[in-house]
Amino acid sequence: MADAATAPAEPTNPTGLPDAVAGGHPADGHRKAGFWTLALGSVGVVYGDIGTSPLYAFREALATAKEDGIIEPIEVYGVLSLILWALTLIVTLKYVTLVLRMDNNGEGGTLSLMALARKAAGGGFALLALGILGAALFYGDAMITPAISVLSAVEGLKLVTPAFDPFILPITLAILVGLFVVQSHGTARVASFFGPIMVTFFLTIAAAGLPHILDQPGIFRALNPYYGVRYLVSHGHAAMIALGAVFLAVTGAEALFADLGHFGRRPIQRAWLGLVFPCLALNYLGQGALVLQNPDAAENPFFLLVPEWGLLPLVILATAATVIAGQANITGAFSLSRQAVQLGLMPRLEIRHTSETHSGQIYLPQINSLLLVGVLVLVLAFRSSTALASAYGIAVTGTMLITGTLSFIVARRVWGWSTFRAALTIVPFLLIETCFLAANLFKVLEGGYVPLILAGCLVLVMGTWVKGTGILFDKTRKTDVPLSELVGMLERSPPHRVKGTAVFLTSDPSTAPSALLHNLKHNKVLHERNIVLTIRSADTPRVRPEERVTIQAVGNAFQRVEMTFGYMETPNIPRALALLRKLGFKFDIMGTSFFLSRRSIRPAAKSSMPIWQDKLFIALARSASDATDFFQIPTGRVVEVGTQVTV
Repeated sequence: MADAATAPAEPTNPTGLPDAVAGGHPADGHRKAGFWTLALGSVGVVYGDIGTSPLYAFREALATAKEDGIIEPIEVYGVLSLILWALTLIVTLKYVTLVLRMDNNGEGGTLSLMALARKAAGGGFALLALGILGAALFYGDAMITPAISVLSAVEGLKLVTPAFDPFILPITLAILVGLFVVQSHGTARVASFFGPIMVTFFLTIAAAGLPHILDQPGIFRALNPYYGVRYLVSHGHAAMIALGAVFLAVTGAEALFADLGHFGRRPIQRAWLGLVFPCLALNYLGQGALVLQNPDAAENPFFLLVPEWGLLPLVILATAATVIAGQANITGAFSLSRQAVQLGLMPRLEIRHTSETHSGQIYLPQINSLLLVGVLVLVLAFRSSTALASAYGIAVTGTMLITGTLSFIVARRVWGWSTFRAALTIVPFLLIETCFLAANLFKVLEGGYVPLILAGCLVLVMGTWVKGTGILFDKTRKTDVPLSELVGMLERSPPHRVKGTAVFLTSDPSTAPSALLHNLKHNKVLHERNIVLTIRSADTPRVRPEERVTIQAVGNAFQRVEMTFGYMETPNIPRALALLRKLGFKFDIMGTSFFLSRRSIRPAAKSSMPIWQDKLFIALARSASDATDFFQIPTGRVVEVGTQVTV
C-alpha cells in the first residue's frame, strides 16, 4: 500500500479504493457478550444524542409560535405531532427496521454503506463522492452535538437561580475540555457506567412527563398525524421554520447505524422499542401537556416538568447524559477517521488503542485536538443552545439523505429488490428528509452555514488527498522497473548476498520498490530472502486470518506477499507476517529488516492540480503518521531510504 513514510497507505487505483478485495466477516464482539448487556450498552452509547434531544427540540419548535404571541393548543398539538411522527417514521421505520439490516459484514455507518454500495455497483466515482460528503457532514455533527448538548443542560442552572447565568459558558467550556482531555485514557473504564446512567435518565424524563399527561389527557390528540399536517398547512413560513426545529428530535439517528458493529442489530432494536422510544414519547407528551397548562413554560418546558426541589438533580443528570452523548459522537468520529484512512480518503493518522480486549476502543490525537478546537469555537461564537440549534439540522439531514440514497442502491444491487419495490420503500423517507432539509435551509444565515463550511473544507481535503495520491501513483509508475525483469537481471548478475530477510513495501506488487532499487544502487547488496510486500484495504470491515496473507515466489530469492486488512482494522505487519509460517515460509522478526522510502514531495512545474491544491496535498502528506508506527513495525528493524518526487 505504501512505500513512503510521508504518504498514506497508498490506494491501488486513483479512486482511493481497491478494485479487488478479500472477504471479511462480521464483528464477533457482540456474539460473546450477553444480549441484555449489549442492549444496556447500546442505551448508553447509541442513544446518548437522540436521548438528550428533549432538552431543546420541543422548546425550539415552539419558539416560532411564541414569537407570534399566545401559544394556541392547536400549535402545541401540531408541533408535538410532528415530533412524534418524525421519531416513528425516520427512527423506528427507516433506521431501526430497514437500515440496520444493511450491514457490511456486521458493521454500519456511512462509509460502510458506501463501500457496500460501491462493491455491488462495481465502483463509481459518484458513490465515492457521496461517501466523502457523508463523512464530512458527520464531522460537523460530531462538533455541534457536544456543544449544543452540554450547553443546553448547563443552561438549566439559570432556572435554579439567575445567579448562575454568568457562569453558564465557563462551566460548559470546562466540561467540554475535560471530556476531550480524558479521551486519551480510553472509554473502557467509564463505559460500564454509561448504560445505567442513561437508563436512569430515560426513566426519569418519562416519570417527569407522566403527571402532566394525567392532568391533560387531551394531549394524546397529538398522536393523530392530522394535527401535524394541519399545522404545516395553516402556518406557512413559520411552520417551515418550526419543521427545522422539529428535526432536532431525531438527530442522533445515524448513531443507530454507525454503532451497529459494537452492539449488533437486535440489542439496538430492543433498546429502542422497549425503553428509549416510549420514554421519549412520554417526555414529549408531558412537555406538551405542561405548555397547555402554562404557556409561559414554553421558555424551557423540559426542566420545568419537575418541581423546584427536583430541578438541580435533573440538571446534574441531564448534564451527565449530554456528556455521554458527546462521548458517543467523539468515539464515532475516531472510528470514522480510521475507516477513512483505511479506504484511502485521508492521510495516515496516529491511532492509539486504549483497550487490550476491545479493538474498537481507539484514540486519535489529531482528530481529538481538531474536534476540541471546533467545539470550543462553536460555544464561544454562538453562546447559547438556541443559537446553536440553527446550525444543527443541516449536517444531520444531509447525512440522512446520503444514507437513504446509498440504501436504495444496496436494496437494488445487494438485496435484489426491483426498482419499484426499492422506490416504494425508500423514496418516501427521502421525500420527508428533503422537506426537513428545505426547512433547515431557512436557517443558513443564522448558523446553518457552519456545518456547510465544515463539510466543504473536509470534502476539499479528502478530495485533494484522493486526487493527489492518484497522481502520485501514476507518476511513480512511469519510472518503475518491473519486478520480474529486475529479478532476472539479479539472477544473471548476482550482487553480494547477506544473511537475513528484507521486507520492501510497495503499492504495486508488479514493480520493484524504490527502496529496493536504492539499496542495490548504494549498498550493492541483496539479502538471502526478500519480501516485496503490498498492503491492501478491503471494502469489508475485517478479514479472516486465513485470507490475510498470500505469498508467491518470484525467482529464487524473492517472494511477493500481499496482506489485506479491513477498514475497521489497524494494520499490524509483523503479526500478519507471522502467518507465513503456516505457508512454509520461515519468518523471524529479529532477522528481518524493513526498508521504507521516505518521500520528499515537491510541487511540479506543470501539475494536474492548481498550485494551492498542490501545496495542500503536500501539507497533508507531511502531516501523515510515520509508516513505522502506523504499520506497527518495530523501530529497531526499520531502514529508511529518502527519495524526492513531484506532484
